Amino acid sequence: MAKEILFSVTKKDFRVDTFRSGGKGGQNQNKVNSGVRVVHEASGAVGEARDERDQHVNKKRAFERCIQSKTFQAWLKTETARVTGVLAKIDEKVDQEMKAVKVETRDESGKWVDGLTEENSDGS
Repeated sequence: MAKEILFSVTKKDFRVDTFRSGGKGGQNQNKVNSGVRVVHEASGAVGEARDERDQHVNKKRAFERCIQSKTFQAWLKTETARVTGVLAKIDEKVDQEMKAVKVETRDESGKWVDGLTEENSDGS
């Protein structure tokens, strides 16, 4: 059974920022852009690394932290559901269930009445 690619996430889907790490570690951290922040803009997920002096190592760690974040994982599940059509089925089921919801409001005297009036009983 061959796996089918539903969608792909590539390096182009991320914004990579570099910055000076600062803090402990001496003069090198204060003058070299070794810190890396990776942002997946579609989900809002962010991964950041400034652990090492090497920017390439920090970049790899930042990518890993970004894709392991709860924000990215939630986006991934939602996007997979959308692509496979599961999300549409869920929306359809919610719409069906909402038709059975009874809406009540209070009238001027404070008495509970059916929320559907003659003006909006046609669904508008």
